Amino acid sequence: MKKIAAVVLMSLGALLAGCGKNESAQPAAAAAPATPPAAVTKIVIGLDDNFPPMGFRDEKNQLVGFDIDMAREASRRMGVEVEFKPIDWSAKEAELTAKRVDALWNGLTITEERKQNIAFTAPYMENHQIIVVAAQAAIKAKSDLAGKVVGAQDGSSAVDAVKKEDAVFKSFKEFKTFGDNVTALMDLSTGRLDAVVVDEVVGRYYVAKKPHDYAVLDEHFGTEEYGVGVRKDDTALQGRIDKALGDMKQDGAAATIATQWFGKNIIK
Repeated sequence: MKKIAAVVLMSLGALLAGCGKNESAQPAAAAAPATPPAAVTKIVIGLDDNFPPMGFRDEKNQLVGFDIDMAREASRRMGVEVEFKPIDWSAKEAELTAKRVDALWNGLTITEERKQNIAFTAPYMENHQIIVVAAQAAIKAKSDLAGKVVGAQDGSSAVDAVKKEDAVFKSFKEFKTFGDNVTALMDLSTGRLDAVVVDEVVGRYYVAKKPHDYAVLDEHFGTEEYGVGVRKDDTALQGRIDKALGDMKQDGAAATIATQWFGKNIIK
């Protein structure tokens, strides 16, 4: 019996040892590969839809404009769908940060202050903040704005440009801001304003429509550059838009779009 028991115990020990060896030798289950982030198939562009000729609605209420055409062509080259979302332009940075839009593409001026919260593409256009007055006005220079009522669009770079020239700004009788440039220019036409400071691309678009009503002063409130704004951490999108714009400049597509809207190539 002892011999039989010993043999049984030895056999059982060998069996357990063999099982333990086999278990330890079994390869560990491989970790599941990380799922790659989904490729971007659509971008939402925030814009002011009352900013001709950059982005506005035509008689059929369709969004049209220079920046609309530029964005559509760039998106086509990037292989993504584009959606244009009208926003309150004075709250544009909040819209971008909250991810309600992916990019700001609507005559957005590149400034050091904005660079703190927005990443910009390379500039694609140079612009000035021009001074528009009534055609028969006695105002011929910035010094003539002393004691006058001057207007600009709220949240626009025109406001910042005017305030930078402190002496001129303080000489105004009043500085009024408006929800859009169209309203400001209407107040100029009716005499409620003496002058409007506005982006050159916008101002000259309207002046060309009513050359007998408006005049543009030789002096302006500085030169600026337009860029596309994205979130600071969205470097991939920034790079893709930069490449698309660069290719459009290189092959002449950007120049063609500019000529259609401004009569000449004003691409930087």
